[in-house]
Amino acid sequence: MRSSNFKNGFTLIEMLVVIAIIGILASIIVVSLSSVRAKGRNAQRSGDVSTILNAVYQYAIDNNNQIPPSITTATTSICRSGASCTGLVDFSVLTNGQKYLVSMPYDPLSTSTTDTGYTILKNTSNRVTISAPGAETGTTISVTR
Repeated sequence: MRSSNFKNGFTLIEMLVVIAIIGILASIIVVSLSSVRAKGRNAQRSGDVSTILNAVYQYAIDNNNQIPPSITTATTSICRSGASCTGLVDFSVLTNGQKYLVSMPYDPLSTSTTDTGYTILKNTSNRVTISAPGAETGTTISVTR
C-alpha cells in the first residue's frame, strides 16, 4: 500500500476565485434589480400623471369645460389631499366626495406630507400639462391634453 501526502479538497486559491466570482455575480444582480425597481416607480408615475389629468378633464366636462380654477400658467406643485396647500395647487375639488379621485396620487419616493411630487400648468389655450419631475433613469414623464 502506498501512502499519499496529498489530501482531497480545495486549495485556498480555488476558494478565493469561487468567492470572487460569486461576489461579482451578486453585484450585477443587485444593480439590475435597482434598475427594475426604478422602472417600476416610473411606470407608477406615468399612471399617476394620467390619472390626475383624466380627473381634471372629467371635472371640466362636468363644469361647462372649465378646468379647476387653482391651475395657473406657472408650473406649480400639486398638493396632497387633506394637506395644507399654501403655494401648491389645491385639487380638493377633485377629491371631495371621491367623485373624480379617491385620493390624490403621489410620487412613490415622495416624503413630503403636502407635496405630491407632481407639477401642473396650463398654457394660454387652457391645455394642461402634468409632469413627474422626480422620474428616474433620465426619463421624462409628462402628459399634456
